[in-house]
Amino acid sequence: MASSNYLLALYEKCQKFPAGKRVFSAMFARKAPYFRSIKPYISELQPNFCRLHIKKRKAVQNHIGTVHAIALCNGLEMAMGAVAEASIPKHLRWIPKGMQVNYTAKANSDIRIEAHTAEDAWQAGDLDVDVIGYRADGQAVIRGTITIYISEKPAR
Repeated sequence: MASSNYLLALYEKCQKFPAGKRVFSAMFARKAPYFRSIKPYISELQPNFCRLHIKKRKAVQNHIGTVHAIALCNGLEMAMGAVAEASIPKHLRWIPKGMQVNYTAKANSDIRIEAHTAEDAWQAGDLDVDVIGYRADGQAVIRGTITIYISEKPAR
């Protein structure tokens, strides 16, 4: 079933190829070059939900050997952006407005990040997108709320 949303359509198209999710993840990460630094892997994308993964590797670790806070925030922002692009109605646009995060445990493994919104959330005004990062044992290591401002696209 082909999607009318450009990002979901690209995600579905990539699934037809070997390593399609990896290819899609790399393509989406190019939207903002700093996303590439975490080498994200988007394993699931649908309206109002995104799941991505960050491998614990030297390039994203801090001085104590855990995944660095900024790498975690980068993952939160990418997951939120994927949810926004995959979910927002065509007549609306969005821009990040703020981000609040709490680091709740050591990020000492690969990280799974999930972003989600309610189906009926996409209307003009502020929208808080909940994003949570989990380590391999299921413990939440970071919880964030990213506020985006949604407005009508200008008439052309």
